[in-house]
Amino acid sequence: MNRIKDILIHNGEKQKAFVGFITAGDPTIEKTKEFIFEMIKGGADLIEIGIPFSDPIAEGPVIQAANIRALSKGIDTDKVFELVCDVRKESGIPLVFMTYLNLVFSYGYDKFFKRCEETGVDGIILPDLPFEEKKEVTEAASKYGVEVISLIAPTSENRIKMIAEEASGFVYLVSSMGVTGMRNEIKTDLEGIIKVIRENTKIPCFVGFGINTPEQAAEISQKCDGVIVGSAIVKIIEKYGDNAGKYVFDYVKSMKDSVKKTRNY
Repeated sequence: MNRIKDILIHNGEKQKAFVGFITAGDPTIEKTKEFIFEMIKGGADLIEIGIPFSDPIAEGPVIQAANIRALSKGIDTDKVFELVCDVRKESGIPLVFMTYLNLVFSYGYDKFFKRCEETGVDGIILPDLPFEEKKEVTEAASKYGVEVISLIAPTSENRIKMIAEEASGFVYLVSSMGVTGMRNEIKTDLEGIIKVIRENTKIPCFVGFGINTPEQAAEISQKCDGVIVGSAIVKIIEKYGDNAGKYVFDYVKSMKDSVKKTRNY
């Protein structure tokens, strides 16, 4: 069963979605589980779990540092799968992995996606997976009901139609050039890109990279189906460590509340 397809419906009504990202194992696996449930209580509709990787090329300094902290504690892929098992005992929220191709390749495609099915992972985001090489991953993933999420960047241009047509789960629209991180302004022509996406697929389109304030979330969610926020949450965890739970809840609630107010469909 894949849970992503129901993300835009809540209590029978269509909604805008808030997606929150967290790095597994920062500061500990036990605290990651606690913070995931604080995000769920705050209104998150989907949780993106980062599997720590030594060279996360799409990540800015905040999430890079979280990866280093988690790896220094001995966090590995099997421990992240165990985390998912623990979350699944208490929640049916959609869960998506964010990691890099070499990690999945080294684990073994079939073994990795079989484990995703067993533990309840609904999708995966691989920022370094070229569209032209996607098939070798999607064949294994689809066998076990795991969606391989497509990213569309502002530089995709004439590739947007092609990527959107073959996208599954949801489209991850990258708001700005560069790596993840908080930005004061997002100047990309999101409306133009979203128009092309919606002409070529009916799956949800979420915007991520740089969004960090309720005002930004409200503005951007008017144009799409929801927003994805990572660095701002990871920064809170970096600041408060083991005691970050309350602050994560407050932040996620403020972001979800701002997204709720938008009703532009």
